[in-house]
This record gives sequence, C-alpha cells and structure tokens, in this order.
Amino acid sequence: MFIGIDHGTTAMRFAGAGTWFKIPRKEATGFCMTDLARLSPDNTLDDIEGIAVTYSMGDNFSAITNIQNLKNRGLVSREGAGEHTGGGTRVFDEVKRSGIPAVAIPGLHRGSPTDPRFKVYSHQASPEKIGIAYEVIRHLGPDCIVCDISSNTVSLLVRDGRIVGGFDACLFAPGRVHGALDLDAIRAVDAGEISANDAFLHAGVGKTLPEDQQIPALAMFAAMECASLALLAPGAPVALCGSLADAVEPGVTEILRTRPLVLDEWAAARGLSAIAEAVFKDKVDEIIGIPVAMDPFKE
Repeated sequence: MFIGIDHGTTAMRFAGAGTWFKIPRKEATGFCMTDLARLSPDNTLDDIEGIAVTYSMGDNFSAITNIQNLKNRGLVSREGAGEHTGGGTRVFDEVKRSGIPAVAIPGLHRGSPTDPRFKVYSHQASPEKIGIAYEVIRHLGPDCIVCDISSNTVSLLVRDGRIVGGFDACLFAPGRVHGALDLDAIRAVDAGEISANDAFLHAGVGKTLPEDQQIPALAMFAAMECASLALLAPGAPVALCGSLADAVEPGVTEILRTRPLVLDEWAAARGLSAIAEAVFKDKVDEIIGIPVAMDPFKE
C-alpha cells in the first residue's frame, strides 16, 4: 500500500489503497501513525510500502527527496503566507519518526525546473499541487491546465508531461479565504494596521464581496488564470479541483466555452499516493518534470 498525505489549508488529507480520510489541521496536532491503519484493508501499518508527504510551501528543496534528508522540514522559513496550526508539523514529524520509507514533495519556486519566465515570482505552487497535477494527467493526458479552487486558487500548466509553471495563491485569482494584496491592503500594511500575512488571510472573496457575488467572482478569475496559461498550450484541456470546483464549474464553462473536468478535494492525496507508488515501486527518476533524488530509501 502506498499513501499520499496532502497538507491542505484547512485539513490534512490521507489516501491509499482506494480509500481516504481527512483530519482538520487543528485536530491533526494529535495525529498518530496508527491513524493510517484505517486506510489498510487489514487495519494495520504493516503493508505500507511508501509514503509521499507534503508540508507547507516546500520551498527549500526542488527534488522529491527522502524525508530523512530534509532540513527545516523543507522550508526556507515558517514565516510567510498562511496560517500556522501545528497539525501539519505533527504529521510530518510522526511520519519521519516512524521509519516507514517516505519522500517529501517540493513546492514550485525559483529553484524548480519550470519555465524561467515564471520565476519573476519567488513561488508558484505549494507541494500538494504536484499531487493534483499528477492525478489530473491520469485523466486528461500530458497536456493540461490544473486549477485548484478552495480557500485559495492556484493554477498550473502541464505540457508534454512536465510542469511548465503556475500562479500561486498570492499572485492572481482569489480563493474563498486568501488572495493577492490590493492597494487598500498595501496601504494598511504600510500604515502598520495589519501584517502582510493577515492581509493575505483576509483577501479572499469571503471577506471582500457579498455572498451572492463570491462564486461568480471566483469563476471569473479562475477562468482568467486558465485562459492565460492556455496561451502557452492552446487547446489544452482544463481540470478544476478542490472543494469549490463544483460550485464554479458552470461559470468557468460559460467563460471558457468548454466544459472542464471536475475532480474533488481528494485529488491531491490520491495523486500523492500514486507518486509514492511510482517512486518506491516503479523507481522512476522524475515525476512530471520534478526530479527524484537518487535512492529515496537511503539516508
């Protein structure tokens, strides 16, 4: 059995052996490895052959790497855009201590093998988006656009089976909770009224628009991200993922004039489970353009 662990904004999601479950991030501070037994048909950890785990931004490494070899859990710093609850840290550390073979998936950043033009920005996507993209190409093939819409919105382009680049949550389209800092937010930060991170955490449509305008706005901006990435891959099919994918699909379909594939909130965890299998069973040396560090079993 191979397990994927998605460090999402609101919950930790776990998938393996055709099943899945999630734990809210605040509750994940009590996570134990025995919790993973519910994924096993035999209710045991003995049949776990490998795990692919994600943690926060994943911006301090650029290859899929043995979890034992990471420094600072793969982060440049814990400071930055996002809410810190301790749940993801607990899961990461328990997996590392377990001794079960595990790899960490990097985020996309300036050290990643993406199109250099995207590196005008320091960060393009957090690690779980690699899992989503890997799941999507199993449905749509080697050329596709992936848009994950929930607390935030992140979009990626995959061409010829390799990730070209993407737009992170703080760059373009807003999500329900997070979004880019606009003029009012920049002024508030400069005036010392709010931190930049708090501004990011309050820039989503749930904070800035009336309820009846939120889904239409999410759909418009998600469609705009997808359309802009399509300039680099004309005709590439689109997949919408995340907890709000179903809600925005009609609006995105109307704007793009094509119906996207819709996957649910489990796409990342399922894709990460498949990545773990490819790394530990098939011994691949790259995953959609992201290199696998030599011998992930070896410390």
